Amino acid sequence: MPLNVHPDIASLVPYLPGKPIEELERELGIPRAIKLASNENPIGPSPKALAALSTEAAGTLNRYPDGGAHRLRRALADRYKLTPDQVILGNGSDEIIGLLARTFLSPGDEAVMADQTFVIYKMEVTAAHGVSVVVPLKEGRHDLPAMAKAVTPKTKLVFVCNPNNPTGTMVPAADVAALMAQVPDDAIVVFDEAYYEYVVSRNFPDSLGYVKQNRNVVVLRTFSKIYGLAGLRIGYGLTTPEITGYLNRLRPPFNANSLAQRAALAALEDEDHVARSRAMNQAEMTRLRRDLVSLGFQPLPSEANFLYFDVGRSGREVFEALLREGVIVRHIEGRMLRVTIGLPEENTRFVDALKRVLPRE
Repeated sequence: MPLNVHPDIASLVPYLPGKPIEELERELGIPRAIKLASNENPIGPSPKALAALSTEAAGTLNRYPDGGAHRLRRALADRYKLTPDQVILGNGSDEIIGLLARTFLSPGDEAVMADQTFVIYKMEVTAAHGVSVVVPLKEGRHDLPAMAKAVTPKTKLVFVCNPNNPTGTMVPAADVAALMAQVPDDAIVVFDEAYYEYVVSRNFPDSLGYVKQNRNVVVLRTFSKIYGLAGLRIGYGLTTPEITGYLNRLRPPFNANSLAQRAALAALEDEDHVARSRAMNQAEMTRLRRDLVSLGFQPLPSEANFLYFDVGRSGREVFEALLREGVIVRHIEGRMLRVTIGLPEENTRFVDALKRVLPRE
């Protein structure tokens, strides 16, 4: 029997997650595969977060979580000098993107975004029956002047992924200030800063400053990346009380589970773990970039925990050849691959495998 599906939903392509290590090992009979595909922290979670996931915490699983996540929202508000009603939690920051689309887009409304950025923006805008206005990257970065020109009276959301996924590139404070001077006050600018804690550039914009000016700005961050809690799915948004008030009308009441709340609260207190993760990422990114350049590749400059580069031939073929070597990376499109910065031994193994599948002349 045929299904009646809205054309906007029927047009969507399902998100394809990275292949799990266990599945690759089972399919190809490859022992000790490594995954450098999903921008996870290879060090893992903070020991404090792991301690929070104790038998005592697990003993409360028959109870619903704190639907308001009061302790975690208060801790985040204190950290960023906001009020708790300016913090909203999500089942990953992905969920908050969906809430934004469903709350602020009516059918036919527009959302401006880059053409090569986090795929969930376009997916959620389409699901809300909005229109994605896609602006090409310029030299691998968001072209903010062009994005500002793309804003029309129908524009309700503007997405800026900074640093950008999958390119790793950053737009600096001056460019963001110019964008904010041009975007109408009634459009919401969403700064997706999932990789914020990895940034070392001094030119990174103070997006929270716009929130504190009561601008229509949402800053998205997550515990999935440097905090190493990707499996618990917890992210957060920082914005105005008015915007959180509307988002909370759609937010499921128990969307942040109790273990995620406990682990996130503990992880937030472990600055040493964050500093250690950032330092290793920088050291290994420098080494991996050098190795890739020595092989003739030119990775884009990255302020995140991954590198994005053109392999000079079919990226799909290289991706599949690396799978047969027990190395999982991410094929984005065409000739482009994205590789997460792993542990030293994982990065060495990736480079060695790349040499085998791409013999140099």
